[in-house]
Amino acid sequence: MKDKCILVTGSSSGIGRSITERLLNSGAKVIGLARDHSKFTNIHQNYLTYQADLNDLSNLKLIINKIIKDNDEINGLISNAGYGAFGPLENFSIEQINSFITLNLTAHIVVSKLLIPHFKRKKIGNIIFMGSEAGLIGTKNGSLYCSAKFGLRGFSQSIRNDISSSNIRVCIINPGMVRTEFFENLSFSPGKDVTNAINPDEIAKTVMNVLAMEESTVVEEINLSPLKKVVNFL
Repeated sequence: MKDKCILVTGSSSGIGRSITERLLNSGAKVIGLARDHSKFTNIHQNYLTYQADLNDLSNLKLIINKIIKDNDEINGLISNAGYGAFGPLENFSIEQINSFITLNLTAHIVVSKLLIPHFKRKKIGNIIFMGSEAGLIGTKNGSLYCSAKFGLRGFSQSIRNDISSSNIRVCIINPGMVRTEFFENLSFSPGKDVTNAINPDEIAKTVMNVLAMEESTVVEEINLSPLKKVVNFL
């Protein structure tokens, strides 16, 4: 992985943190993009951090352009940042809906839009989106989350067809419940048994396997589930 320079959004916690640690340990250079880096103060020489609120799209454009300018060797994106919000649609304000879709879908599209021309110039690139099982089937109280993840899945499929001729590979990983901070502010969580949720390091290992494939091979989509799905409601 020493030839890899990967931008990871949401690199400071949860799945993004596990991916970042795996990449760094493999010799890759990681550019971490997050709103708050205090949760993960890794001083690895190959870990560069940039701070941004992905809901602020105008500032996001400036940050991504700076990242490209500062790191011309960048050749990959792990588009991971996001959060969960669940409940009846009518319980969300218009502002909450807009903010949620911006971070969980639009920001992924914008970051990709800004990086793809660079990858095309380099004639190589890897883009991996962190989707969800919520992008496979609609669920009760999941109208916002499912909308964002269904949209991200469709976007991934579409741009894969658009940019494969430029030697850019696109993959989406759809995990079920992963044992991270994701559930801290939600009314439910996975069961306590180890078989009830995916360890985030398993997601990181999956990312590494996708990146390690020969450039002639594309892993288009991966679905991961806990062995025994158990949900605890508060």
